[in-house]
Amino acid sequence: MEEAQEADSVLTEDQVFDALKQVFDPELGINIVDLGLVYEAQVADGHVDVKYSLTTMGCPIGPLIEAQMKAAVAELPGFKDMESELVFRPAWSPEMMSDEAKAALGFF
Repeated sequence: MEEAQEADSVLTEDQVFDALKQVFDPELGINIVDLGLVYEAQVADGHVDVKYSLTTMGCPIGPLIEAQMKAAVAELPGFKDMESELVFRPAWSPEMMSDEAKAALGFF
């Protein structure tokens, strides 16, 4: 029975991406995953490593986004800790957005 509970609490990359969809860019009103700002999420034994970007290098909401990311992922079963790295390579561009985000923002 204990093994089944442990198996249920194995954290996955899909769960991390789903949790990060709860984090919205306050200026655009679209979540950071659909905006294409989350480049990578790796999970190993409950430890999460996320590489993400912002729409512009001087974006003042970076610390807010990072705090919200950590809060969203911390709620997941099996979570132990999270490291996040803000990267600007590759540079973010509108082509990285999901089709839903492009439609919401009027990109065709």
